[in-house]
Amino acid sequence: MALAGGATPRRTYQRLAEPDGHEGVPWERVLLFFGDERCVPPDHPDSNHRMVREALLARLPVPAANVFRMAGEAQDPDQAAAAYEAELRQELGPAPRLDLVLLGMGADGHVASLFPGSPALAESRRLVCAAAGPRPGERRLTLTLPAINAAAGVLFLVTGEDKAGLVAEVLAGGRSDLPVARVRPDGEVHWLLDRAAASRIR
Repeated sequence: MALAGGATPRRTYQRLAEPDGHEGVPWERVLLFFGDERCVPPDHPDSNHRMVREALLARLPVPAANVFRMAGEAQDPDQAAAAYEAELRQELGPAPRLDLVLLGMGADGHVASLFPGSPALAESRRLVCAAAGPRPGERRLTLTLPAINAAAGVLFLVTGEDKAGLVAEVLAGGRSDLPVARVRPDGEVHWLLDRAAASRIR
């Protein structure tokens, strides 16, 4: 499974970490990857790994060897991306297929760290790449569309009224220019929306 970062999934991870939230899950057999990461050390307040660790991993019996974090602190983001892709291939085979990719959606239609207009959206071979963040000079690591679209399942988790219009457009088949609309996996797609995010769906 590839985990999402950002603010939206935090409560989901906290709920999953509660005793009745993960009952029956064989954590010793679950491999956890990350969909994206900011280029910061793992203890930095902006680190996706830190958020996931505090909300989920520190409260679950997941073996440390089963958690594969992106090296956001690396001096060379391109090398870090190549190393993470190599790790994916080593763990999941030459054509890695994640069972599940958890994604949020930004108000601008971005997913993972694939933002509108990013050159990373044109990637057709690499599974992981370095990409620019929304703030000047910000760098990130992200799964690419080939990695996401190879998944057996994608689960969108979206909250907030500010995203309601875009959710309705995307689910109606519009806005094909946006990263979120280009997520078309071989497997299943499910959307989990709160009432606010779902408020404009007809």
